[in-house]
Amino acid sequence: MTNKDESAPPEPAGSTPLIAEAVRKASVAWIATAGGPARVMWCHPVDGALYLVTGAGEQSGADLVAGEPASVTLRGDHGGRIVTWPAEVALVEPGSADWDAVAPQVAAKRLNAAENPADLVSVWATRCRLYRLTPADGPVAAGSTLPDDSLAAPPRPNPAVRRTRRPFRLHRVRRR
Repeated sequence: MTNKDESAPPEPAGSTPLIAEAVRKASVAWIATAGGPARVMWCHPVDGALYLVTGAGEQSGADLVAGEPASVTLRGDHGGRIVTWPAEVALVEPGSADWDAVAPQVAAKRLNAAENPADLVSVWATRCRLYRLTPADGPVAAGSTLPDDSLAAPPRPNPAVRRTRRPFRLHRVRRR
């Protein structure tokens, strides 16, 4: 007799118990592609893989390309980063068996959607892309190999930035 649940789906080839647990609990992930900064994206875990939708009316994922590697960073229950792993990116085509099984699940978890999940899936089929990210290898960073600093990037330059004004004073304030 084994301790593993027989009904549990098999873990992807590059998965480890830490990655599998982090993926199972993920609702957002920081995704980085070659040459680009990591972006936070909402996702939904299904069978040891992360699924995310990009396109018109959804999050921007212009950097994601099917067949190109990506780096995924996930957080733990405490809100801090616990693991970073390399991912294989695959595009899930509308009408495929994987699409029919997964897209309704992802649509049901989509927060603040204007349409119901069934209509949302049909909108995604015409205007969006559904990506599957599966672990390609073991963790790149986990536990003691995680960096100590925050890795927070400085704010990007923005033309909307303006100088703050001094506060308005109705009467003069005397200095002593």
